[in-house]
Amino acid sequence: MFSFFKKYLPYYKRNLRVALPVMLTQLGASLVGFFDSIMVGHYATVDLAAVSFANAIFFTVMVFAMGALMGITPLVGIQVGAHKSSPSNGKLEGVASLFQNGMLFTVLLSALMLILLGVCVPFLDRFGQDPEVIRVARPYYILIVISLVPFLFFSFFKQFLEGLGNTMVAMVITLLMNGLNILLNWVFIYGNWGFEPMGATGAGIGSLISRIGMPLCFWIVMACRKDWKPYLRMVWQRFSWQRIRELAKIGFPIGGQTLLETFLFTASFVIIGWISKEALAAHQIANQIADMTFMLALGIGSATTIRVSHQLGEGNIHGVRMASNASVHLVLLMNTIGATLMISLRNYIPMLFTEDKEVIAIASQLIVLAGLFQYADGLQAVGAAMLRGITDVKVPMVIAFVSYILIGLSVGLLCAFPLKLGAAGIWIGFIFALAIAAICFHIRFNRKLKAFTNG
Repeated sequence: MFSFFKKYLPYYKRNLRVALPVMLTQLGASLVGFFDSIMVGHYATVDLAAVSFANAIFFTVMVFAMGALMGITPLVGIQVGAHKSSPSNGKLEGVASLFQNGMLFTVLLSALMLILLGVCVPFLDRFGQDPEVIRVARPYYILIVISLVPFLFFSFFKQFLEGLGNTMVAMVITLLMNGLNILLNWVFIYGNWGFEPMGATGAGIGSLISRIGMPLCFWIVMACRKDWKPYLRMVWQRFSWQRIRELAKIGFPIGGQTLLETFLFTASFVIIGWISKEALAAHQIANQIADMTFMLALGIGSATTIRVSHQLGEGNIHGVRMASNASVHLVLLMNTIGATLMISLRNYIPMLFTEDKEVIAIASQLIVLAGLFQYADGLQAVGAAMLRGITDVKVPMVIAFVSYILIGLSVGLLCAFPLKLGAAGIWIGFIFALAIAAICFHIRFNRKLKAFTNG
């Protein structure tokens, strides 16, 4: 057993070197939502439910857009890996073309997402939620929709630099801006420094200001780095609709896959809202905790995409397999720790968010299920990332549709209502959906690697 892990030791080190900054970046982003929920929850239960409902709709679209931008990472990574195995002067031009066309792709994507989210504003009261929740949710929703544009440019910069192999810059910027966000929440939610208390609306203002700062910081950093500054130079000859189509061809299926997964969770917020606002608030708490551990798995997944794409660019199929297996080992270890903590602290975690006893009782049950689904969640995140690293994105989207929508949502509705398990039934549906997706992603990846080897 020791010799087995010993051969993976160099791959653990390399993966973690790339993954740790990404994990801290993702965890930092999740902590903003965590503190948003705590701060808004202590302001009022209705504001917590409103933030939960508004974010459920917003994140459905935002996650698709973020997924669409993930296509830039393997494309840049493969070029970087190819340059390592066969150095040439064409690397700068190829990567610069991806950067410039990626910027244009982000502009077009942002415009499309704003239209989709903006159309929802007049219809928020059609989702069957408590009228008081809708009244509080509407101004918060408008603010976070506006914040989407700067956040997508931040996501583009982040994915581009990850393709180059740098994950530290995104970590530093995220942590700094998240600290600013928490400070602004304290000011605007509770009414400090002379401001009136604004509750959920104050949280929206804090998010908007901090998200505007994120891409600005990235641009400044790139302008100050001698090796990155040339990428910022816009050259007309680099614009290429072929490059845009290439980004869309890789990015949109990734976005579709992440959208399907997010839709499962978004639908859960709407469905649980039919039960009661207490159940919805409890679901938000459990989801917030699970989201934090998922962000760590997503960090390992992002590192996996980088490492796999670099190894693929070098033509090292053995390295692709070893790097991906090392990520599986790491995510299983991490999720074991996360599940143990969640289940052990299930009765205490909800108290951080609210003093409502009914919400605490429901949330403690949901956190147990959230702990149990950690393994499936982590394995499907890494499996999808492995496939992204080899630019295999269309079949995984089909797998996601079958697993998340046809199976997961159906099982969740069955357990929640006919079987009368309530909000817990929806979480059982999550477990089924993610487990099936994880199995299919890993089978698909191993078959693709065999094809590469035989080819």
